[in-house]
Amino acid sequence: MTDVVVVGGGVAGLVAARDLAKGGAQVVLVEASGVLGGMVRRHTVAGLQLDMAADSFATRNDAVGRLAIELGLGNEITTPDPRGAWLMTRDGRTSPIPQTGLLGIPGSPMAADVLAVVGQKAALRAQMDSLLPSPVGAKATSLGELVRRRMGERVLDDLVVPIVAGVHSTHPDHLDPDRVAPGLRAALLREGSLARAVLALRARATAGSAVQGLRGGIVRLVDELVADMETYGVEVRLHTRATAIEEHAVEVRSAGGGSERLVADHVLASTPDPARSTPASRTGIELVTLVVDRPELDAAPRGTGMLVHPDAAGVGAKAITHATVKWPWLAEAAEGRHVLRLSYAVGATRAADRAPAVDATRTPHRPDGADVATSLPVDPSDAVGTRATRDATALLGVPITPGDVVGAARVRWHGPDTTAAGLTDGVIGIGEASTGRGLAGIVASSRTAAERILDS
Repeated sequence: MTDVVVVGGGVAGLVAARDLAKGGAQVVLVEASGVLGGMVRRHTVAGLQLDMAADSFATRNDAVGRLAIELGLGNEITTPDPRGAWLMTRDGRTSPIPQTGLLGIPGSPMAADVLAVVGQKAALRAQMDSLLPSPVGAKATSLGELVRRRMGERVLDDLVVPIVAGVHSTHPDHLDPDRVAPGLRAALLREGSLARAVLALRARATAGSAVQGLRGGIVRLVDELVADMETYGVEVRLHTRATAIEEHAVEVRSAGGGSERLVADHVLASTPDPARSTPASRTGIELVTLVVDRPELDAAPRGTGMLVHPDAAGVGAKAITHATVKWPWLAEAAEGRHVLRLSYAVGATRAADRAPAVDATRTPHRPDGADVATSLPVDPSDAVGTRATRDATALLGVPITPGDVVGAARVRWHGPDTTAAGLTDGVIGIGEASTGRGLAGIVASSRTAAERILDS
């Protein structure tokens, strides 16, 4: 019998377990794999210690920043280079992302940086938004429909699609505007136009960068959370799989095959209940990191990176981050080399069909269906390396050959199983499966869950 059992050792589970134990609760955390941190882990490429996945956090709330301060990392918070990112349209044109937009929706349709992307005819169509009655599009069921009705097809396709695809890995026609742009619909009705609604929301947003990072990498959050859990006495059980999750108990099985029933006053889980869920088809992401020696990249030809229209011809990557431009601390550590991170969409894969952990050539998985991604080295001359250097060349406008690559690695993972049956009533859901991707939301919801338990 314990106070709380936390299922899952990703950031959500670590944050909740740490806060609960700090508040005096007796906590057991079970993790099916042998590692903590989920996708917030590090790997080494060409001697550089790099974030394996997320390298920043959104500042739409102060949850991650406040946690970093509590963990002693307040002085390590840093903002990205202000040069910003670029985008590539369907037909391969490249331009800086307009400065006054929201998810690509322009706040000033006739601004020079918008004209550079969509052209004068499309900008004039978007400007007509100011003449339309405010109810037009206000009841749209998707972000794509809202933009299409207010500003036209060209603005949607050239601006909104590549940015939304890069941020949410989904076409705007499949996204609820109230979820991805809270307050936009109400602002449209209040301000009378979509452009003015965008400007109003931007004016109300917290001043400064939309994202921040940590010197040394986001993974430092995990390092400090694990250290705090040890200090506060959290019992961590690795290689321990939850086979059934109930309101006051978790059935677990260890790597050795032994089974046990952990009884608790409260249960928090970042994965669906294996006893209730069925394998779901989920799309994934592959991140290929290249460390290259190419002095021509010193000029940051595409700023901090580029978001790519999903139908852009001749480019397989959906985005590239020029990490040594985005983060000055990393440029210093790289000593003249450049770190490029290319993101690729991975086709839908059923959880039941993914490769077992013993197959080192594929992505290991946990028995509860969540990926435990592994960083695998890449030969710059093989199919993966050739594809990455070809795409980097197309996106950055600088020839990059396999001979320029001094180190490369790839990481592949799938998203949370949000289509499964979920959790039993009374089990508190945390993590991606409950709140969606993004450290800001995950940290905030996990801390709220822990606070409610401590206050109960």
